[in-house]
Amino acid sequence: MSTHPLTDPKVRDQLLSDPDQILDDTELMRVLATAADGAQGSNVVDMRAIAMERLEARLDRLEDTHRNVIAAAYENLAGTNMIHRAVLNLLEHEGFDAFLGALAGPVADTLRVDGCKLVLESGGDRSTAHLGELENILGLAEQGYVSLFAGLSKGGAPRKVTLRQLSCGDPDIYGDRACAMRSEATLVLDLGKGRLPGMLVLGAEDPHQFAPGQGTDLLGFFAGVLERSLRRFLA
Repeated sequence: MSTHPLTDPKVRDQLLSDPDQILDDTELMRVLATAADGAQGSNVVDMRAIAMERLEARLDRLEDTHRNVIAAAYENLAGTNMIHRAVLNLLEHEGFDAFLGALAGPVADTLRVDGCKLVLESGGDRSTAHLGELENILGLAEQGYVSLFAGLSKGGAPRKVTLRQLSCGDPDIYGDRACAMRSEATLVLDLGKGRLPGMLVLGAEDPHQFAPGQGTDLLGFFAGVLERSLRRFLA
């Protein structure tokens, strides 16, 4: 017949010298506590055990919160790095055509969007046929279009950044791919005193990429860089 492990002096001495082997084992400690509760009788309430259960539940919640905070921090860092790469790509180009080409290509790829359109309000000729392939990235619209598309804030001014989910995008913005878009971000651009506003529209097939309630600080920063670059070209 086998003997009980604790009758072995070596096992007993090892546990006595390092009790953390038991204390650090959550499942083992729970079984020991349950066995102790059963020996107390049905008319005994162990307040210490109740307090420990509540502390254990609180610890679990704190650990979950800790993990969520770390995940959010990493996500924010990744978003910051992405915006910085997009900005550096924009600043590399001195010509307007090259600037638009970067916005439609490398910048859109860096931002992981499936549609990208720069819209400038114009009081004159709104034809962009002379732009060739760049017509897909640049559009001219009548005065007031930006406010209608982006929506107004409580103060009556266009919202700087608007995030929303879509059932279908606007064909004027996305062309034939309009109904593939499931979320979008609109960045209203202040092009300087005496100039009509502009707007950058970013579309995504992922319905969760842009949604109300998400942070807009990074996109607001990107819009600030974009509008200052455009002022230089429009000067």
